[in-house]
This record gives sequence, structure tokens and C-alpha cells, in this order.
Amino acid sequence: MKKQLQELLEKGIIRPSSSPWGCPAIFMEKKDHSLRICVDYRPLNAVTVKNKYPLPRIDILLINLSIDLRLGYHQIKIRAEDIPKTAFSTRYGLYEYTVISFGLTNAPAYFIYLMNSIFFEELDVFVIIFIDDILIFSKMEGEHAEHLRIVLQRLRDHRLYAKFSKCEFWLREISFLGHVLSEKGIPIDPSKMQEVLDWDQPQNVTEVKSFLGLAGYYRRFIENFSKIAKAMTKLQKKNFEWSPECEEAFQTLKTRLTTAPILAQLNITKGFDVYCDACGTGFGCVLMQEGRVISYASRQLKHHEEHYPTHDLELAAVVHALKIWRHYLMGNPCNIYTDHKSLKYIFTQSKLNMRQRRWLELIKDYQLEVHYHLGKANVVADALSRKARCHCLQVSSGICTLCDDLWKLNISMIEHGSLATLKITYNLVDQIKESQKKYKGMAKIRSKLRKSKAKCFQLDDQGVLWFGKRLVIPKDFELRKLILDESHNSQFAIHLGSNKMYHDLKQRFCWTPMKREIARYVSECDVCQRVKAEHLKPAGTL
Repeated sequence: MKKQLQELLEKGIIRPSSSPWGCPAIFMEKKDHSLRICVDYRPLNAVTVKNKYPLPRIDILLINLSIDLRLGYHQIKIRAEDIPKTAFSTRYGLYEYTVISFGLTNAPAYFIYLMNSIFFEELDVFVIIFIDDILIFSKMEGEHAEHLRIVLQRLRDHRLYAKFSKCEFWLREISFLGHVLSEKGIPIDPSKMQEVLDWDQPQNVTEVKSFLGLAGYYRRFIENFSKIAKAMTKLQKKNFEWSPECEEAFQTLKTRLTTAPILAQLNITKGFDVYCDACGTGFGCVLMQEGRVISYASRQLKHHEEHYPTHDLELAAVVHALKIWRHYLMGNPCNIYTDHKSLKYIFTQSKLNMRQRRWLELIKDYQLEVHYHLGKANVVADALSRKARCHCLQVSSGICTLCDDLWKLNISMIEHGSLATLKITYNLVDQIKESQKKYKGMAKIRSKLRKSKAKCFQLDDQGVLWFGKRLVIPKDFELRKLILDESHNSQFAIHLGSNKMYHDLKQRFCWTPMKREIARYVSECDVCQRVKAEHLKPAGTL
């Protein structure tokens, strides 16, 4: 510290102080593993009027030569009356900065404002700036030489100095903001991946947030990101308890990050294809151009969204994609692909609820067409729980049991038909068994069962919990929706009414409140609302 203080004093960056202000000085490790003096300015930042000048979005900047300004903040002087506020204490005395210091809340905003002002004419033409990093890109070598000359002359005119050891010239591939930019596409910077591989298991919520922050920065490279990270995300909401699911998510994210695909460089002059999907747990979208993936996006459902009908849920996935990629899609033609056929007619529907009207106003800002894409063909969409939704019910090998099940579902046998032999990996009972293990309420029942205090319940040979002759369904809304879908909306179902559907299901399954959930499900069925006759008395005039 003494050595760095002396160096800063000799350069005029700091001076001895007698200010009433004072913040502690600390060391921070730089990219080259050397140490830099930083000051903990949190008390000062708390009472500072914030500069609202926006910082550029990194994903927009990644649309190449690199120059890094030498101690960029230290090249800007502070007003004389504000210098005492920057005072910091060390064991060698109290000092204050005469130039902008790292840690001041308005330093990034003011510096990017300065750089954008200096390179206003060249910005996004052949220059990209992120604080003190300058990226110069060109198509031809001769053109690149001229661009270099303009940028370096502009820096000289404004007396801004670059650190030569951090400047790179005439490159076809460059590491910029944690990514590698090249003509082949945009992969993750390999130098960042060793840090991921060496990451130890998080021991508390802070460490979980730190890891998810790193992983989230690269989420555009990871398909199914929100589904994979769901178990770790939940740790931020409740008591910290590292479970096998969290360990699996942790290791999967590390693997996905270190084997992430190379995303294509987009061409802003060409159109885009957006594949959207929604399910009971989240949204998933893929942005593509000419058959190559530009970016993945996904998120989990918010609590109120879990109660959306299917039509609104699929439309919400489209709106999510339009919002997150607005900077790409606005003003460019794009095709939206969804596996919900009725969305094709969203622009011509005469009856829309208030939520749909708000979304339609947003959608009309874009130059887009909506196309129907079969769910089984929509393999690129990041459907967060598609695996769970597509698990088929197991066909038992016993013909008597099969006939009995078909009779209960009101399905008749065809005399001259034949039954194919299918190999199905997952079945409904397996899903119920796994779901019962996850929910605490089931554990309490099992505990009482071992103590002979729950006589109505029983465990079968596979460890599945039954209530009499009915399977116990835990508070797993995704599983319940699967059962309701298979009973009401599958290829073998006939869209039963709520009473008949409840009468059939209660003979095989047990959960609360079953009747209420079935009634709501049937009332929200699009096919039933369109086809079935209305038995209520027509409403009177207003």
C-alpha cells in the first residue's frame, strides 16, 4: 500500500488531506492478479445525487481491434470543492483524490458520457465503447487503418492516454467483455471457464447469488437455463439447504457453461425467426437467423402467471421474447413460431380481455407474422418442462387391467385392431413417486404411517403413497395439470364436463381441492367454450 500511495502522490492523483470525510481503503485484485487500491465509498454514494446517464447493454455491443484507456477514471479531474469528499484513510494517513476514483457511484456514468461525446460521430459506425474499453471494427484492412488513425488522433486531441500493453491491433478474433468475437460467431471466452470449473460448492445464499450471477451473464448460450437453475434459484427465497437437486443443477450449469455452443453473429439487415413456447413452469424462446441460433432466453413463471389460461400463457411467451430482444426485432421483419394454433388469429379476434389488449398494443409495434409450428417439431424452443408434459401414461402388460382402464375412460375396443408394443421410459406412477419425495407434506404422512398413525394411507411395493385405492397427488401443479390434460384434452379424451370428470378422477386420484381445480380447468378449456352449448340464462341488457 505504501508503494502505491507514493506512486499516486508523485503522479498528482492523490494528495494529503485534512477533510472531515473519510472512507476505508481496500485492495482489489486486477485481471493480471496485481493489486489495486480501491476505496469503499458506500457511505458517500448513499448521499450522492445519481447521474442517470445510461450505460450500454453488453448484448447490444456484441453485434473487431481493442484499445483500453490507461487508468481511465484518473484522467478526469474533480471539482476543487468536491475533492475533500473523496478522502480515504490508511495507516499512513488521510488522503484525498484530485481525479475521479474507482468506487464513486457516478464515475461510470460520467466516463461513458465523456467517451460518447468525444466519439459521437463514430459511435456504432466503426467504434463501440464500454466505459474505458474501445472496440474498432472494419470490413477491409485499408478501411481499418483509416479508422485506427481517426480514433488515435481523437484520443490525442483530448489528451486521453491508452495503455499500450492492453491494446491489440489488426485482430480477426478478440476477447471483449467476456466473449470472443470472430467471423465464426460468438463463443464464451475460454479464459473465464477455468474459474467456473474451479468453483466450489456454494455454502450460503451470497455464494449462490454469486454463481448464478456469473451463469446468468452467459444465459444466452444455455438452452433451458431457467429450468436447470430452478433448484438453486429457490435457495434465495427460503432457508438455505443444499439438496441433491441443487448439486445436480450446480454441476449441470458448470458443464453447460464449459461446453456452450458458438452463437452466430447476427446481421441486422436481415429478418429473424423467433420460436416461443410456454408451459406450467416457464417461458422459453430461441432467436434464430438463417437457421443459426443467435440467442436463447427463458424464465420461470411468476406466481400470478401460473393461473393464466393456455392461450394467455402462450401469448405471454411471445411478449417475453419481443421485450427481451426488442433491440434486435424493432424495425426488422420477424417470424414468430408457436405451437398454439389460435395465436395465428390474434390480430383478427374481436373479443379480447384487457390483458390481451395490452399485449396486442405492444405486438403491433413490431413487423411480425405469427406462424403455427407443431409442438413435436418445435424442438429448438426452450420449453422448460416439455419433458414432464410429454411423458406418456404407461400401458400395463395385463390385458384385464388394460380393458378395465379403457372401460373407465369410456373407450371401446375395436375387434380387428392391434395393440403396438411401445417402450416408454417414464410413466405417470413414476412421476407421482418422484413428486411425492419432493414435498414435505408427503414426508409427514410417511412418518405417521411408520408410527401407525395414518391408517387410511398405505405404501405399495414401489414406495408410492396411496389413500385407500387412490393415488395421493402432492401439491405439484405441473403434475396435476398433466393428469387433467390426459383426462380431458388428450387424443383419447372426449372433453367431459367438470362433474363427470371429477367423478372419474376421484376413483383413481386424491388431492385437495380436486373438485375446484377440475371446475376451473374445464371452464378455461378453449375447445369446450367454443363447441359446447350454453346452458345459462342470457344476461340482460346493461
